[in-house]
Amino acid sequence: MNILSQFPSPLESRSQSDLLHTDSAISRLFKFCICSLALMYGINAQAVQPLSTSGNKVLAGGQVASFSGNSLFWSNNNWGGEKFYNAGVVGTLKRDWKSNIVRAAMGVNDDGGYLQDPASNKARVKAVVDAAIANDMYVIIDWHTHHAEDYQAQSIAFFQEMARTYKSYPNVIYEIYNEPLQISWSGTIKPYANAVIAAIRAIDPNNLIIVGTPQWSQRVDEASRDPITGYKNIAYTLHFYAGSHGQYLRDWATTALNNGIPLFVTEWGSVGASGDGGVNAGETAAWVDFMKRNNISNANWALNDKNEGSSALVPGASATGNWSPSQLTASGNLAKSIISSWPSTTTTCTTFTAPGTLEAEAFCNMSGVQTESTSDVGGGQNVGYIDTGDWMSYSVDVPAAGSYKITYRVASATSTGVLQLEQAGGTPSYGTVNVPFTGGWQTWTNVSHTVNLAAGKQNLAISAKSGGFNLNWIKFESSSLPPVDGITIQAEDYLVMNGVKLENTSDAGGGMNVGYIDAGDWMSYPAVNIPSSGTYQVEYRVASLSGGGNLIFEEAGGTPSYGAINIPATGGWQTWTTVKHNVSLTAGSHKFGIKVNNGGWNLNWFRLTKVN
Repeated sequence: MNILSQFPSPLESRSQSDLLHTDSAISRLFKFCICSLALMYGINAQAVQPLSTSGNKVLAGGQVASFSGNSLFWSNNNWGGEKFYNAGVVGTLKRDWKSNIVRAAMGVNDDGGYLQDPASNKARVKAVVDAAIANDMYVIIDWHTHHAEDYQAQSIAFFQEMARTYKSYPNVIYEIYNEPLQISWSGTIKPYANAVIAAIRAIDPNNLIIVGTPQWSQRVDEASRDPITGYKNIAYTLHFYAGSHGQYLRDWATTALNNGIPLFVTEWGSVGASGDGGVNAGETAAWVDFMKRNNISNANWALNDKNEGSSALVPGASATGNWSPSQLTASGNLAKSIISSWPSTTTTCTTFTAPGTLEAEAFCNMSGVQTESTSDVGGGQNVGYIDTGDWMSYSVDVPAAGSYKITYRVASATSTGVLQLEQAGGTPSYGTVNVPFTGGWQTWTNVSHTVNLAAGKQNLAISAKSGGFNLNWIKFESSSLPPVDGITIQAEDYLVMNGVKLENTSDAGGGMNVGYIDAGDWMSYPAVNIPSSGTYQVEYRVASLSGGGNLIFEEAGGTPSYGAINIPATGGWQTWTTVKHNVSLTAGSHKFGIKVNNGGWNLNWFRLTKVN
């Protein structure tokens, strides 16, 4: 199987301005000279949009955007990767790969690194930064170490120098800690980051700063529970290697996004975490889909010719760029395909306010679909060519938490379609709807379901679990159910969780249940409105092979706790019963949580009903 077939081919055509900008060797040389003069005399030759953060997104020029490019190998003397720190390589990445970002991975404490030879390593970094500015690219200055907290003073001095040199260039991004080991976020990494950020911000108040996270920059969920405050434009590092890291790491990333922090993948590979081995094309495709859905910028590891799986170049490839296809490795060819087809324009996204009707073609981002003229009532466009795995995401502002009827205007010449409403990125899912055979691609009907949504602005997505249908619009209507009196919350509709997994249920109504529940696990749910204070009965639909389980119903985060209840043996993991207890609740908005004291049970749903 051709691994490149899973990704779009690079666009062959370019606009006239692109050709003038990138394809003329003379114009590139002239621009590089102008940039060098600008750096020398402090002139701002700004040609990229300033980066900023808003919630869990990184913005370019105030609009949601993401960028894809390359990370160079360690800069250390005599490690082999240092020869690629030059303008020829950077220019080739922009021209041939369409890279919009490059990362200079400056080794710090290892042999041949900055601490042993600051002049050589710093010169390499500056060569890459200057070339990136000349090529209208973003550039990451990376303090590449696993022990940055041991070199805080040196880090501060280095980044102060970089800030003084490049503070006027929005191209520049400061990555102040590459990959912390399995150390405390709140106790070690965050204090280090605060000290370095303060030093940078005293000189450069604006450019993006990226902070490493525990466990080789994987535990972004830990950072999201105690984020850095007091400084703007802070993002958090996420690293993955597709041969080793799968859905569990995307779940941690989803938790971090749901908790409101922006992520930046400053290093990823299509091979194993050791940097070696074969390409895992399937898991790489899943990660690319995740990053695109969530507008996460990224840099592929590594632009190097070392004889290992993650190297983009074969041993002996040119050290100054202009590589032929035969000089790229399997992972290099795959990375080039991904990078060169990455959306290169800033996304302009209009937020839709529910209730009302959202046109399907008004997506913020999508994968795989196309728009076409519709003959449905009202005319305009519909989304078509929807295949399995395709998706569209939308910015939706929900004015009040509660139950909503979601209606989809669909057409299908087949009978295989299944769509899913979800948070952009896939978790949580709010439920699936089957799309029936309607008699043709422009023969329209309505399908609907009722879901619970949290209040506030959020990124919702519609994904095709099974394709073969068209979509014209999506209608949001407040449910006729009272805000909470008698409402049933599906267990799988959590906003954030720890430790649990989903599985198909044979309980009445079908769908999914939460399973694999162990002591210490928890789920928290979207906000609901309690209309009046009083006593509420909480019912739980549970199954347990052997019993002994116990849960606490609480406010998300643990305080206050409303009461605990035991889970009996029901005779099997899909043998269901209902247990209940009464709790006292106050009027107002609540985000409820379920904490597991003792595991060994499954949960399908829970229901709140006022009794007094």
